[in-house]
Amino acid sequence: METGSRGTMGTTGSTESEPEPVWTGLPPGLLRMRRLLLVVWLVPLTLGTGLPLGLLAGPGWAAFALLPLALLLWGWSMLGRNWRSWRYAERADDLLISRGVLWREETVVPYGRMQLVEVTSGPVERHFGLASVQLHTAAAATDARIPGLDPAEAERLRDRLTELGEARSAGL
Repeated sequence: METGSRGTMGTTGSTESEPEPVWTGLPPGLLRMRRLLLVVWLVPLTLGTGLPLGLLAGPGWAAFALLPLALLLWGWSMLGRNWRSWRYAERADDLLISRGVLWREETVVPYGRMQLVEVTSGPVERHFGLASVQLHTAAAATDARIPGLDPAEAERLRDRLTELGEARSAGL
């Protein structure tokens, strides 16, 4: 009797036809780039605050240079948490993009609604061997972006999403 009730409980409330998505995280190069940019901005700020205050106002005032240093240490760990939160999954009918530490945001982009898929790479991203995929849909509020991908993966994803988008939109 107990096994029969387990069988009915397992099928209610869930769709067995749709498997759990396979999530893909972002490559570690994005985290390295963001952390290096944090250091490039905050170390000079620390020195630029500490040296003039120490020379002109005295060593007690130079302690204010610890504020950018504390921000650097805090930002270092926050960048790691944010990087770990980004992931995407390709499903049969749509692309899922999930991100966020405190406020989780999951974007679902149906392949048939995609109008344009772009691969972009700015000078800093190119230096680190990274590229971003930008998805444009009919509704501007649902545009989605996947940052920090390897260029080959970004191009593969662009080609696959474009192909799936054309196939799905032809059926509308």
